[in-house]
Amino acid sequence: MGRIARAHGIRGQVIINAETDFPEERFRPGAELFVERGGAVETITLTTVRFQHERPVVGIAGVETMNDAQRLAGLELRVPVEQLAPLPEGTFYRHDLVGCMVQTTSGTEVGVVDKVEGTPERSRLVVLGGGGEVLIPLVPEICRGIDVPGKRIVIDPPDGLLDVNGRSA
Repeated sequence: MGRIARAHGIRGQVIINAETDFPEERFRPGAELFVERGGAVETITLTTVRFQHERPVVGIAGVETMNDAQRLAGLELRVPVEQLAPLPEGTFYRHDLVGCMVQTTSGTEVGVVDKVEGTPERSRLVVLGGGGEVLIPLVPEICRGIDVPGKRIVIDPPDGLLDVNGRSA
C-alpha cells in the first residue's frame, strides 16, 4: 500500500500530515483509507473533510471522542497501490524508491535507499551504506537515472557530497 499521510488525533477529528500530491482526491467524504494496527489492516471511512493551512482535518466513522482520535495518532494512512494515480514521467512515489540500490556513474555502490525525507519539492534520499547514512538530494542534477523496476538509482554526486553529507546511523 502507498503511504499518504500520518495522523494526529484531536477532539474527535484527525489532523493529517499529508504526504500526497493529491490531497483533495485522497481526502474527501466517503473516501476509504487503511491503517495497520497490531499487524492487522483496518479500513477507515472519512465522514467530513476540511482543510486548515493546507492540512486536512477529517472526521472518521466511529471516531467520536478525543480518545478515539488519539488512537490514530502516529499511524500511517494508506491506499492500495492499485488506487495510486499514475505520475508524470520523471516523478516517483517515495515507496517506490525505498530499497533501490544507489551507485555512482562510475559504478561505485553507495548503499540502499532506506527512506525519502523532505517535501515533494525538496526531497532527499536517505541511503544506508557501509559508513552509515548518506543524504542525497533528489534532484536531476545528481540523480541521473532512476530505474524503479530494476531497483537502481545512478547518481553523479558533486565532489565531497558523499563524504560531507554522511551521518552515523
